Order: sequence, then structure tokens, then C-alpha cells
Amino acid sequence: MPDLHELIKQGEGERVEFKKKTTHPTRISRTLTSLANTHGGHVLVGIDDAGRVVGVRDPAEEIYLLQMAAAQYVEPPLNLEFEEVEEDGRTVIIVTVAESRCKPHRAQVAEGDWRGYVRVRDESVQTSGLTEKALARDAPSQLELVPLNRHELAVLEYLRQQPRITLAQYMRLGNLGKRRAYQILIKLTLHGYIHHHDKEKEVYYTL
Repeated sequence: MPDLHELIKQGEGERVEFKKKTTHPTRISRTLTSLANTHGGHVLVGIDDAGRVVGVRDPAEEIYLLQMAAAQYVEPPLNLEFEEVEEDGRTVIIVTVAESRCKPHRAQVAEGDWRGYVRVRDESVQTSGLTEKALARDAPSQLELVPLNRHELAVLEYLRQQPRITLAQYMRLGNLGKRRAYQILIKLTLHGYIHHHDKEKEVYYTL
């Protein structure tokens, strides 16, 4: 099983998420879905955002909520592994989420509203239909660091000279159709080559 101190030392990122507690199944379901859709990872329940051990009051209740989230608020459902670790008299739950072989998974964010998520750095980012199709095609063994082709390298070269790139800019740069350009940008994001930003009106990407 994973070592708690090593996971805390890593900090939050593509494979690690800190949670003080499980507030509601719909909230944690997005994190579980994003990890399963990407490379898998761990949720540490009882750890605050600064990486301090705060512990959980009722480990059984936390595990119940997590199991409910994985079974009822994720489609297809997920199987999770749990380990309770005692640290300075406090209980931390290490939740292990394996990379799924049944991608894409979706999380229920509201009644009748199911959405896909992937893990990008330390955030759960909502997917589009194109991303989900790409996830469905990629087996877990294929979602590892791979050599880049000239179209993919062109994105990195452009971003070494410019602060950001949008989908439209990349389509012009590579003389690519929307579908192909978007698949390349998502692939680079999933593998950690570039960052995805969607807080502004138009989505853009940076190194």
C-alpha cells in the first residue's frame, strides 16, 4: 500500500488529492472520476490543503460516503481501495483509485446531469465529447509518456515563443481540422506537456 508520508511530500497533483473530509458524494465523485479517467491516484481524506494531518472524526462514515459516491454517483461505477492510517492520534484514509479500463467515466453533478472529468495537474477538468471519445480509445498502457510527432512538437515550439495558444490558433498553425487539433491538445494536456485553462471566455493552453 502507498506510504502516507511520501504521498503528502508529493503534494497535490495529477495523482494526489488532499481532502479534510468528504462533504458530499457529488463533490468527491468528480475527483474520483478524473483520477480513473486519467492515470489513477490517491485521495487522502484527513489532510488539509497545506498538507497537514487533521484526521477524520468517523472513518466508517467517510468510507461509506466514498463508497456511495463511487457506486451511485459515478457511471460506470468504480471500485475503490481503502487504508486507514494512524498519525499522531489522528486517522487518515488513503483512498486508491486505479486507472480504469472502462473509460470514460462520468460523475453526477446534479439530478440527471452526468459529466466527464480528467485530471490536469491538481484539478479535475470537465471533458468534452471529443475528449471522452479519445479516452474510450486509449487503453491505460497507452496513456504514458510517448515520443511526440511534428504536429505535437509544433505546439510546444509555439508556446516557447508565445504565452498561450487557443484551439483556433493551433488549427491555423498546423493546418488541421478542429477534431484533430483538439485531440492533440488534449493528449498533450493529459500527458502533462501543457496546461489547460478554461476560466476565461475562450479556452487556451500554456506550457
